[in-house]
This record gives sequence, structure tokens and C-alpha cells, in this order.
Amino acid sequence: MSIKLGIELDLHELGLLSPTGYYIGLHIRFAAPLLDYQTYPQEWKDRYTEQAYALRDPLLAWGFGMTGATRWSEIGIPDPFGILDDAARFGLNYGVAVSCGEISSRTIAGAARSDREFTDDEISAIQTIVLRLHDTTTPPDSLTKAQIEALGHIAAGDRHTAAAAKLGISESALKARLTAARQKLMARTTAEAIQRAKDYRLL
Repeated sequence: MSIKLGIELDLHELGLLSPTGYYIGLHIRFAAPLLDYQTYPQEWKDRYTEQAYALRDPLLAWGFGMTGATRWSEIGIPDPFGILDDAARFGLNYGVAVSCGEISSRTIAGAARSDREFTDDEISAIQTIVLRLHDTTTPPDSLTKAQIEALGHIAAGDRHTAAAAKLGISESALKARLTAARQKLMARTTAEAIQRAKDYRLL
């Protein structure tokens, strides 16, 4: 099974366990996740962004300070801005937070429902999915020399034809190297792959 399909299956399962939506930020580094997915109501996402809640969110504070899983009602972090009360007005009445990984590459997730608290079994299932997604999307420790060279030439501004000529390979071979690098870095575009390679100090 491909990594992409595995991620899609895990996210589908997470969605089934989270009737009012979920958010997962995978491998948060320098305040930004490598990958993030969410299915919370659009109205809540807009409200969260407009109010800059990410800077004051008690769930994120818990996620960076702790690892494990807990119900939102049990996080024990002050919420002076009433973010959780505000979330409840959008149907996010009950939730679970999950955090895992080293602080330098932390994964934080939240899952919500409107009708009742999550059961212990549901929390365990959600935590298992989040841990699996964290492991599946762990950034690579290295790229091949060929991948680094291909990305390096494109990063320097060369077009495919010029980069291939400088490397003494065909354009199709160059594209194959770029595709392999994108897959390894879980990037949608070559530009995104270049940025991630730089962020991970692989380029």
C-alpha cells in the first residue's frame, strides 16, 4: 500500500470517529506543520482564523507541553479567551486532544463531536490513528545524491532542459528524480519539495 493511500485510509477512519470534525498538524516545526488536515465546520475555521486563536489556543498549549491523549474538558490549561466555549457554539461541544513526537517535530490533533464525551475506547482508537500518521509522515533523514542535485539545479533557477543538460541526463530522468524527491518529502510540487528539503537541512 502506498503512503498516500495509507494516509487517506487513516484520515477516513479518523473522520468516522470525529462526527463534528478533526484537525491534525503533523510534525510541527518552526511553528508550522509538515502536513495538516482538518474537517471542522468552515464557519469555525473562519472564526478561528479571524480571532487569531492559534496564538492563544489552550489545546495547542497542552499539545506542546504534554504528550498523550485527553478530553478537552480535562486538559487543565486556562482558557481566558473562552476559545473552547466559542468552539461549542459551532457544534464542537466535546473533544479529545492528542499529542506525540519530539518537541522539535511534534504532532498535535483534535477531534470533536457535539453530542457527548468521547469514550475511552474511542480516545484510544483516535490516538492509535494519530500515532500511525505521525510515524507514516516522519520526514526523511536524507535524500539521494541524484535527488539533491536535481532539486539543487531547479532551486538555482534552471529549467528542466538546462538542469538535465548540466547533469548529463535526459529530461525524463531528471523528472523521475524530482518525482522521487517529491514523494520522499511528501510534497505536492517541486517548489514545495525544495522548501522542505531546505527546512530539513537536506539541501
